[in-house]
Amino acid sequence: MLALFDLDNTLIDRLDAFRRWAAEFAADRGLGSEDVAWMIELDADGSLPMSTFFTRVRERFALAESADSLWRGYRERLPQLVTCRPAVLESLDRLRLSGWMVGIVTNGMTDNQSGKIHHSGLVDRVDGWAISDAEGVRKPAPELFEIAAQHCGTTLADGGWMVGDDVEKDVAGGRGAGLRTIWIDRGLSPGLSPGADHEVTDVLDAIALLDTDL
Repeated sequence: MLALFDLDNTLIDRLDAFRRWAAEFAADRGLGSEDVAWMIELDADGSLPMSTFFTRVRERFALAESADSLWRGYRERLPQLVTCRPAVLESLDRLRLSGWMVGIVTNGMTDNQSGKIHHSGLVDRVDGWAISDAEGVRKPAPELFEIAAQHCGTTLADGGWMVGDDVEKDVAGGRGAGLRTIWIDRGLSPGLSPGADHEVTDVLDAIALLDTDL
C-alpha cells in the first residue's frame, strides 16, 4: 500500500513559515508592516515563481543584493521556519506501522524542499520523496509520482493514493498517474469540486481515512 503526500500546505504549513520569513526579512531591512503585507500578497500563497518574486522585491525596496542572492538566502532560511505538527508526525508513524509505504511528491528547488523535509522531522517519517528540481520533471506529470514510488521501494503498478491541496498538481496529477486521491480543501475555493475520491479539510483526516483500509 502506497500513500504519497504533497509537502507545502499539506504536511507542513508553508504559508505560516512564509509569513514569519517575510516579517524577519522586513525587520532586517528596516521595512514596515505594510511591506510585509505586500510581500505576502505578492507571493500569492506560493503561486508566483520565486525568481519573479525576488526580482519584484529587489526593485520595490531598491536592494543592493541580486535577486538570485535574495532567493538563495530565502532557501537557506525558510526551511528553518517550517514545522510539522507532532500529531501529523505521529499519524505518519502509525500509518507506516500498519503496513503503508509513505512518500512525498513536491515541486520546488532541491535545497529548499529537502531542507523542509529534514527540519520538520518528516525525514524520519517517510520512506522516500521526489522533488521536481532534483528529478527534472514537475507535478502534474505522472513521471514524478512514479519516481516517488520508486524512491519508496515500490512502483505505481499496484496503485495507491495521492494526498494534496492543489487541484491540478495533486488531484489531477495523481489521477493521471493512476492513483486514487484525497483533496485537502483549505477553504480557498468555495464550491470547487476537484473530482477527488475524498475531500477533507486537514491532512490528519486524510491519514485517518487511509488508516481505515480504504
